[in-house]
Amino acid sequence: MMDEDFAKGNSLLHSIDPRVKIVVALFFVLIIAVTDNFRVVGVALIGALAMTILARLPLTLVGKRLLAANSFIIFIWITLPVTYGGEPMFYLGPFPFSREGILLSSLITLKTNTIVLIMTSLLATSTIASLGHALEGLGLPGRLSFLLLFSYRYIFVIHGEYQRLVRAAQMRCFQPATTIHTYKTFAYLFGMTLVKSYNRGDRIHQAMLLRGFNGHLYPLAQHKITRTDIVFLCGGLTATTALVFLNFT
Repeated sequence: MMDEDFAKGNSLLHSIDPRVKIVVALFFVLIIAVTDNFRVVGVALIGALAMTILARLPLTLVGKRLLAANSFIIFIWITLPVTYGGEPMFYLGPFPFSREGILLSSLITLKTNTIVLIMTSLLATSTIASLGHALEGLGLPGRLSFLLLFSYRYIFVIHGEYQRLVRAAQMRCFQPATTIHTYKTFAYLFGMTLVKSYNRGDRIHQAMLLRGFNGHLYPLAQHKITRTDIVFLCGGLTATTALVFLNFT
């Protein structure tokens, strides 16, 4: 399963009810995504950094997550300033880099890093299981919450089944190539993965029924809204409202 390194901790953000964190994160991300104001994004970035520090997250892991996100931003910096059009700011050989394209690339970069930091500090400080139950508590249909939790739990199991089939093929000297035999082999691999996944799912369902499963998943930890959660929610909504006013001034 995927490691939940950020969910391990005892900071203030780790103790906040996941439902509250989802609501605050949703409003923050929505405002950042729609604004084109550098001041709003800059203030939000400062707030995101403050929340990251408040969550006491491992800086190395946060840096790796930011590096992964910014690796995609590189392509925007390569293409957008050249193709966006507008007043040329400078030339790199025959290619003009427009001022508007550079500003837009900068805005996208700031937005991306801000959103990643907010999502990491607010949502990654809770486990996937608690987030799934929190979404159901916020009104998400139970079936969708059920699907989310089981997809997270068993997608890694299915991947493990596929890896075992691939290793079995490699032990029989299978070498991928651009041939009909290779295409057939991969088709068999995917087909067997689906068959094994179906059989495993059926066995899991039977095992759950034997244990009294009635169609509803009960969380191990029941979260209750506390005074701290209410204060955090009010503070988060106040901050997002301030960003909205800043966007229009």
